[in-house]
Amino acid sequence: MAFRFRRRITLAPGVRLNLSKRGAGVSVGPRGASITLGPSGAHAHAGVPGTGLGYRTRLNKKGDSTKSGSEAKTEAPREEGGTLELELAIDERGYVSYFHADGTPLSEAEARDVRRDGEDAIRQRLQALCEQRNADLVALGQLHHDTPAPTLGGYTPRPFIEAPPAALSTRPLRWWHRFWPPGERRRLNDNRRRRAAFDKAYRQWEWRKAEFDAAEFARQQRESRGVWDDLDAMARTLQERLEEIDWPRETAVDFDLGADERTIAVDIALPGEDEMPDCEWGMPAKRLKLTPKKLSATRQRQLYRDHVHGIAFRVLGAVFARLPAVREARVSGYRQAADAATGEARDQYLYSIKVTRERWERIHFDALEQIDPVAAAEAFTLRRDMTKTGIFRDIEPFKLV
Repeated sequence: MAFRFRRRITLAPGVRLNLSKRGAGVSVGPRGASITLGPSGAHAHAGVPGTGLGYRTRLNKKGDSTKSGSEAKTEAPREEGGTLELELAIDERGYVSYFHADGTPLSEAEARDVRRDGEDAIRQRLQALCEQRNADLVALGQLHHDTPAPTLGGYTPRPFIEAPPAALSTRPLRWWHRFWPPGERRRLNDNRRRRAAFDKAYRQWEWRKAEFDAAEFARQQRESRGVWDDLDAMARTLQERLEEIDWPRETAVDFDLGADERTIAVDIALPGEDEMPDCEWGMPAKRLKLTPKKLSATRQRQLYRDHVHGIAFRVLGAVFARLPAVREARVSGYRQAADAATGEARDQYLYSIKVTRERWERIHFDALEQIDPVAAAEAFTLRRDMTKTGIFRDIEPFKLV
């Protein structure tokens, strides 16, 4: 009886887009959009999401009123120069809600003050979110752009980046310690406790570093030697590589190594069409909100078509880059669909692709931006029943025999 190795993994999502009709809204960027209200005027601090960069700017002129007296009385007291940390949430229609850093919503008076005094900072934050949402939309159809070439070398161990404990600090000997024995004993006891705590922390750091370095060395050995003839090492290597990809959606992958190390079959649980975004976003000139623009049905199907084929392309790239012994890979993608006869959920296969290493290596991986993943699949042995506009019909996938 031939030995087979099968493994199923669930890949955590990289970027979560909450743009569908069913979305409840998302938090915008890091906590920030700081508004400073004081006698010297209003200031704002805003950061560029994901960069650690920020700026501080004045929002109104000195002497301008920051709020009316009646409104000020309804707010929680603020100290001079204090800041109001805000979180913004955007619903599916693009409207903005304002929250304190602890998650409680701002009162209507507070929200009105924030919109007035912090308009520029909020507008820049919303503009950044608008651009990010649209970039994420485009990226769904360009998943194949980061596919590695099959000629990549083995794994390069990562350095251990955790810094060691801070240098030991002890209480120095003072002149009065020579004439006051109780004080000297306390100093010595305190220094012994500090030394013991430092030694313990340093030993724990050394253990963590040793474990990390050992794991990295084992992975290097596995990916330079084991991937040639060890099915367990091959499965572990492929799993690690697939988990490291920044997937836009949570993606479940089954892979089945054949009777030897030369063949592999992969099944991919694809997202449904209703999980794809159905609009792109704009920023009105005079309102603090985002404006959704509905994508046409044809554009949605084309985006879905490009995305699901891009997933197959990325998985094939991981297989041929990390498993040098594999000569042929069969990748099939399916989604959940309702059975027309019973209404029960079933697996609907959209495509099944059989690719040899020789054919895969003909791809120009230095020009992936010019490659259409849908057309690329047609260059291999392919089972797929799809219209030009991206409507899929059932197919029977290739089997690993």
